[in-house]
Amino acid sequence: MLEYYPYIKSLHLIFVITWFAGLFYIPRLFIYHIEANDKPSPEKEILIKQFKLMTKRLWFIITWPSAILAIFFAIILLIILPSWLQQPWMHLKLGFVVLLIIYHLKSHQIYAQLQNDVIKWTSTKMRFWNEGSTMILFSIIFLVIIKDTVNWIYGVIGLFLLAILLMLGIRLYKRIRDKNPEA
Repeated sequence: MLEYYPYIKSLHLIFVITWFAGLFYIPRLFIYHIEANDKPSPEKEILIKQFKLMTKRLWFIITWPSAILAIFFAIILLIILPSWLQQPWMHLKLGFVVLLIIYHLKSHQIYAQLQNDVIKWTSTKMRFWNEGSTMILFSIIFLVIIKDTVNWIYGVIGLFLLAILLMLGIRLYKRIRDKNPEA
């Protein structure tokens, strides 16, 4: 089965990429949906209908299938090379994968609420939520490439700095939007 490893790994990476593409875009659609709720009629109804359709297609045609296939091929990779499960970096990576799955499930909950016209998030809070998948992606990629849990301390510091930069960027964007709503 080892001869199939490059093909399985390629499929795993392809579906990880499409899964993250969905996780990056779905919160943007949530933001637009939430902001459309403040528009006057009939614009509000037209936009919300369109955003519901777009999120439904993205979520069930791209994001969910990609998540399932990425996890499926990851399990096959671990069956092919079970020795990875003995390595500390893999334990940490699997912890981040669990965090990613929780992020995905929470996004599904938000999706379901918005489909039922229940808005519990502000667009600003959703912009912060949008960065969650970015933080998880950075963590997983650096960990897989470096494979050194000792240097993980530097990675955590870098991750916190990235988070701070993202938050500052979101606040700056909000200030710009408040001054110029068309931005």
